[in-house]
Amino acid sequence: MRLQLGYVPLCDAAPLIVAHELGFARTEGLELDLTAEPSWATLRDRLALGHLDGAHMLAPLALASRLGLSGPPSELIVPMQLSVNGNAITLARSLWDAMAPECEEPAEIARAFAHVAEERRAAGRPLTLGTVHPFSCHSYQLRLFAEAGGLDPAAFRTVVVPPQYSVETLARGLVDGFCAGAPWNDVAAAAGHGRIAVLGSALAPDAPEKVLAVSERLDGTILPLVRAVARAGRWCADPQNRGELINRLARRPYLDLDATIIARTFAVGSADSPVAGAGPTFGAAIQEPRPADAGWLLAQMQAARQIADRTALEDAIQTIYRPDLYRAATAEL
Repeated sequence: MRLQLGYVPLCDAAPLIVAHELGFARTEGLELDLTAEPSWATLRDRLALGHLDGAHMLAPLALASRLGLSGPPSELIVPMQLSVNGNAITLARSLWDAMAPECEEPAEIARAFAHVAEERRAAGRPLTLGTVHPFSCHSYQLRLFAEAGGLDPAAFRTVVVPPQYSVETLARGLVDGFCAGAPWNDVAAAAGHGRIAVLGSALAPDAPEKVLAVSERLDGTILPLVRAVARAGRWCADPQNRGELINRLARRPYLDLDATIIARTFAVGSADSPVAGAGPTFGAAIQEPRPADAGWLLAQMQAARQIADRTALEDAIQTIYRPDLYRAATAEL
């Protein structure tokens, strides 16, 4: 069976990439055609319209797509979580210098950011920060960062920038900072364009980040796909495989980056990295899609005023998040 799966170039696409590269999918009788999508909106639309069978997807966007809050009507389900954590907020060097935080504790950095943001707003030059999609933990972490400093999030503007373009956008001065997933914060820091200010995991520990979203029409193919990707995710979580994982991700079809940059994200040979250990978390402990995580995402949507009342949508979680399929697929692993 041949399946079309989409992903956005990020380190947390690793379980799909490894399932294809190392033959976990083939063992399950599947051939995977992986396509790198230019943005989360494009990936969302292609999945909803049936051009993709499944995808590496933002957890909040999967909910928003199925609930009719974003993009075309969708019949996707979430039988597996791929990763938690892995995001960071990176600020332009000039902004960081203007902030001059007294220490590097997240709360102090947030207060320093709030002070500069208020000054810029008062001067009629509000800061602009990039996020990968409105329905993303990145957007929610920007809001939490502002609130940690006592700042109304309305004090700065947000614009959507696909993660792989965030470094260029920062370098050109089109944004004052961005929140994106690994490895793009390290790429910006290594190039001298930005300073990693705070990790997403410091603002929302173990926030559900990416999920495997699939079309309900796959039916009998869902279990072998989940089993293959689950095996691959567990392989990614094994420290003994880290070197090979980094080299696979660095290749041209995927991230097309120097492996040393990706190694910094995973804290391999990077004791001086400002984001040591800040990469995404994979493995069996996080793979089951938990309705409680979906409930947390609905709460963030409500706080961001993307929905009016989350309680009206909580029943729908049971049709989207499918731990029963994950358990059935992985019972014998």
